[in-house]
Amino acid sequence: MAYLVSEPPASHHHNDVTGKGFKHLTPTNEALEALMQEVPRRVIEVETVPLLSALGRILGHDLMSPSDIPPFDRAAMDGFAVRAEDTYGASAGSPILLNSIGGVGIGVVPTVSVRKGDAASVVTGGGMPQGANAVVMVEYTKQTRNGSVEVSGEVHPGENVSRIGEDVRKGTVVLKEGTRLLPQDIGMLSYLGFTEVSVKHRLKIAVLSTGNEIEEKPESTSGKVPDVNRPTLLSAVRELGCEPIDVGIAPDEFSEIQDKLRGAVAMSDIILVTAGTSVGPGDMVPRVIDSLGKPGMLVHGVAMRPSMPTGLGVVNGKPIVSLPGYPVSAYIAFLEFVPSLVNHLLGTNSLPRPVVKARLRRRVAGVLGSRTYVRVQVSESGGNLFADPVRTSGAGILSSLVQANGFLIVPEHVEGYEEGQTVEVELFRPVEREQAAK
Repeated sequence: MAYLVSEPPASHHHNDVTGKGFKHLTPTNEALEALMQEVPRRVIEVETVPLLSALGRILGHDLMSPSDIPPFDRAAMDGFAVRAEDTYGASAGSPILLNSIGGVGIGVVPTVSVRKGDAASVVTGGGMPQGANAVVMVEYTKQTRNGSVEVSGEVHPGENVSRIGEDVRKGTVVLKEGTRLLPQDIGMLSYLGFTEVSVKHRLKIAVLSTGNEIEEKPESTSGKVPDVNRPTLLSAVRELGCEPIDVGIAPDEFSEIQDKLRGAVAMSDIILVTAGTSVGPGDMVPRVIDSLGKPGMLVHGVAMRPSMPTGLGVVNGKPIVSLPGYPVSAYIAFLEFVPSLVNHLLGTNSLPRPVVKARLRRRVAGVLGSRTYVRVQVSESGGNLFADPVRTSGAGILSSLVQANGFLIVPEHVEGYEEGQTVEVELFRPVEREQAAK
């Protein structure tokens, strides 16, 4: 059942006992909710990694600032550090003369101190000398020959000064547990003196393919087909920042699938198994999952197209996602359930895919009651975006995901969208620019 040319309709019946079709399809959000409730958000262990290896990792606990930033009052402008009250009344027409007492460089501790009537030259980022509480911008000053400074504008206390702790106060939380670390976070932590950081372990996700018809590298004459799902899913796991565990291929034998799955449950946080999930006679994955432990299968058959035969289960507190054998369905079901599950376990969130608005070039049918993923090619023409549904019938179905650059998701309550209608498309590749005809 792994490689159907197209998916069987919901009313597809076999004559065997297992194959009565899916009596009940669970909406995707309810299916995910049922799984989350059975998977306790357990404490994921943390490990310490060098700061420069922490990009994209999930912070293991709240990080407090060990110091104030800036650590001292700093000049926020080039000019002269003064006592603000010495400048009151100064204007272009009647400048005030102050006594120049030298300068403060950047990166050194100021040695001069400013008393009544004094001015010390400062540069942006330099420390404020003792006694000064404001900076007059260089534009409002003029140095005279006899060592005085003419000030032609008044300043108020604190003006043009970066106060100690203005950026970050000592003891405040700079980054929260569950934050996915970005380059700017690494920069901030480095500034605060961190050289290593405590992050959650990468989740281990096992991937198993089942089916008598698949082989790693089949001979062209053998009648077998190469395994597409494992390389796709192992890569998808890596893209989520998790550690993939390749459990290989199991033939359609109850005990062999059971052995492989039992091993996978023991050594990973999430288990993905493809094929053997439909309602045909050879499809035994749900029975195997039930045999491994409680509560077993929670959901079998979800209200989405493609990917309807998807099943969700839990064994020993570990979620098992049973994906259809048809490669496009397997990958789309992965996208629907696995990223949310990973975020749930890690106590984090991820950015949604970018969404663009585009005009449909052809009508798109939905299925009432099912969430439908339509593969589309979004292109730009004359400053507008257009979405072409990628043809998905026939043998080139896997190519539909490679040719498409986005998904148009038709919600459960929508029958379809008309040609010319503006729709929202989730992009997973860049938009193509159409070449104008010469």
